Amino acid sequence: MRFSISTAFLPVDQLAPIAVAADQLGYHALAVPDHVVDIEELATPYPYTPDGKRRWDFSAPWPDPWVLIGHLAAVTSRLEFFTSVYVSPLRSPYSVAKAVGTAAVLSNNRVALGIGVGWCREEFELLEQEFRTRGKRTDEGLALIKALWQPGWTEFEGDFYTAPRLVMEPTPSVDIPIYVGGLSEVAYARAARHQGWMGDIYTIAEATGYAARLAEIRAEIGATGDFKVITALSDAFLPEHFVAAEEGGVTDVWTMPWAYYHGLDASIEQKIDGMERFHADVIAPLGS
Repeated sequence: MRFSISTAFLPVDQLAPIAVAADQLGYHALAVPDHVVDIEELATPYPYTPDGKRRWDFSAPWPDPWVLIGHLAAVTSRLEFFTSVYVSPLRSPYSVAKAVGTAAVLSNNRVALGIGVGWCREEFELLEQEFRTRGKRTDEGLALIKALWQPGWTEFEGDFYTAPRLVMEPTPSVDIPIYVGGLSEVAYARAARHQGWMGDIYTIAEATGYAARLAEIRAEIGATGDFKVITALSDAFLPEHFVAAEEGGVTDVWTMPWAYYHGLDASIEQKIDGMERFHADVIAPLGS
């Protein structure tokens, strides 16, 4: 079991101290969320709450993930980073490939690209990207992005994107993992074709159920190799809880460990104290 720190809605000036502490304590990674803007009035419901309302208020910061990861990689040595999730069809795949590939090179390959197709129609319209085709554009865009990450000349011909013979440098020296978020069968299938799936906040029973479904799909398509199931767990507190999740197929947990000890509205000192205590209480006993 690997443990990562969620940075959702944290004050920007706390992110570097948290990254440094996570690096020193042995946490696996930092998870960085993404939105470009927060539009006040939405007709699109938020899909991860019962009432469709967003979990955050308008003061929540959304720093650009790849600018942030570049900065945090410079003040850490072993900590990895992934996006949770990056709404890739809001952007040109050329811009995504350039930002992620550059971050991989500068961090010595400590990044993974976690993607989602997005839920907010109004944000797509504001950024002049078609909402209706976002799933198909995500699949084609990922194929183009992976081609652009390879050294040498690239050509690409698709329904949405075309690349004349070109090069994009710098290129990462190893393949960048791609994780996919979403709860639909289409999202599961998309994840199964890549290196992992990312969930939201679920019980152990829910998370292991999703892991089982993903394993079925991977078996059906003959997928092999390492595959990550990454989620937050609402009912895991003790080492044995995380063992049960791991036995059910969950490989990675993201968390805000200070919430167990000081609540979510903790000071930076309390956050780091919570990270230390969670490491001693859970991570060390598990040998993670």
